[in-house]
Amino acid sequence: MDNFVRQYFITALWSSTDGNEDHLDENYDLEDLADGTIAAGIEDCNKFRKDNAELIKDDDETDIAHDFWLTRNGHGVGFWDRNHSQEKSDALCKSCDEFGECWLFVGDDGKVYFM
Repeated sequence: MDNFVRQYFITALWSSTDGNEDHLDENYDLEDLADGTIAAGIEDCNKFRKDNAELIKDDDETDIAHDFWLTRNGHGVGFWDRNHSQEKSDALCKSCDEFGECWLFVGDDGKVYFM
């Protein structure tokens, strides 16, 4: 897991809650992610980076990963909150729309999965 993917999942755990409205990062960390969740996250992150390579080449990869998770899931913050041009923010947000939303949940086995 590279820095981009690691930050993507750190943001996912931080911004997601369980059935008690506790943030997942209070009780779970990267080691609790199911193998399939990691594989799907890597695939999405790699596609996002490839699709937007020219736009993000000069940006901090952890900021981009953080904003990718938040923007794709409609958290109300994301790429437009950075110091990007309107054109760049719009293009990155549009790219996120193509991925759709995904959410984390804790399975009966205590592993964290995508829904």
